[in-house]
Amino acid sequence: MVSAAAADKDVSILPISEETRARIVAEMEKFPSKRGALLGALRMVQAELGCIAPETARGVAALFDIRPVEVMEVVHFYTMLYDRPHGRHQVFVCTNLSCSLRGGRSLLRALEEHLGVHAGETTADGRIHLGHEECLGACAGAPMMRVDEAYHEGLDAESARQILDGLD
Repeated sequence: MVSAAAADKDVSILPISEETRARIVAEMEKFPSKRGALLGALRMVQAELGCIAPETARGVAALFDIRPVEVMEVVHFYTMLYDRPHGRHQVFVCTNLSCSLRGGRSLLRALEEHLGVHAGETTADGRIHLGHEECLGACAGAPMMRVDEAYHEGLDAESARQILDGLD
């Protein structure tokens, strides 16, 4: 159980809305140890703030009674968490063996050229962050990419460009 005093103490440290704070506290109450809610809380904070910067990690750490480095360890472990702002859309091409054998790396190079950025960068307009992931778990549909939360399989350079050009 998270005390109201503990939650109130962190209002100035973690710049999130009261709604997000209440959702995090409710999530903490579902676990025997509030740390069990850390990953979900980080996703909520990132959804609101865009990333988990080091100063944000300090606020999350205070809320969970852990050290900021423990928060950043989680942020750096999971590819869906970011320690700096990314574009509005997150585009990740799978570059694991199955996708690479079926053109995944060529697909990534084609998208880099199309967008004018390298993997790990965001377009100048802030619209798309392009990256690669080691495995997206859809080997049968290789090559594939994840755009935000949607998987696109069986791609070639033209179909992938069309998907990206259709993003807002």
